[in-house]
Amino acid sequence: MRMLAVISGEYGARHVTNLRAHSPQGWSLEVWKAPAAFPLMIDYPEDLLPPTLPQCDLILSFAEHKAVAELLPDMAKITGARAVIAAVDNDAWLPRGLARQLCGWLERMNVACATPKPLCSLTEHDYKVTRRDRESYDSPIISEFAAYFGQPDIHITVNEVTHTIESAEVHRDAVCGCARFVAEKLIGLSVDEAEEKAGLAHHHYPCLASMVKLNDYNHDTLMHESGHLLQGNLGEQLKPFKQIQYVTPGVVARDTQ
Repeated sequence: MRMLAVISGEYGARHVTNLRAHSPQGWSLEVWKAPAAFPLMIDYPEDLLPPTLPQCDLILSFAEHKAVAELLPDMAKITGARAVIAAVDNDAWLPRGLARQLCGWLERMNVACATPKPLCSLTEHDYKVTRRDRESYDSPIISEFAAYFGQPDIHITVNEVTHTIESAEVHRDAVCGCARFVAEKLIGLSVDEAEEKAGLAHHHYPCLASMVKLNDYNHDTLMHESGHLLQGNLGEQLKPFKQIQYVTPGVVARDTQ
């Protein structure tokens, strides 16, 4: 698969680094750095694009300015791209209304579009747009990408005697590489502490999703939502091994021995 990433700064650069390090054999990735500043009104998007861009199948927008959304349809024309993934790890970079417009513009061009919010909510068939809502898509190209990068899927092996994690295999990494980082930190942890430690490792990576509280995420942040997605993946696997302690009101612990 041929990919073209649009970046503005460190946020996108880290995604590119991880993709180049861990993409399947045969995938290629080119990068275009978007302008640092944009006019208030974009009358001719093509004037802000370079004369040529590499041909690709998939455009990945990691841009940190909402004006880049107006350039993506023209980029799809120039590159021949059949699909676009525009990350929403910060509402200011791609507000929901503009994300809908972008999908509409590209749909009229017969180009598939996904706008996962956060980016690490992308699966092979859908992605989050609010805390409770997921939006489906139909694109073999986006699905192929999401089989390797998107909503973290870490498969763990637990030692049933010691109740510690023996292995953690990343089946799907976050685009930024966070899941791979967290998986390395899980080895040797007890099942009772693993979820909490995974959340801390996620924040310490650090996750670069926004820390702005959002109404459509119940006044939570996209950084926290990203952490919840990763912890949820682990929680389901850890549940059978957890030791549940019951507390009886008015009974001292030694009285239950």
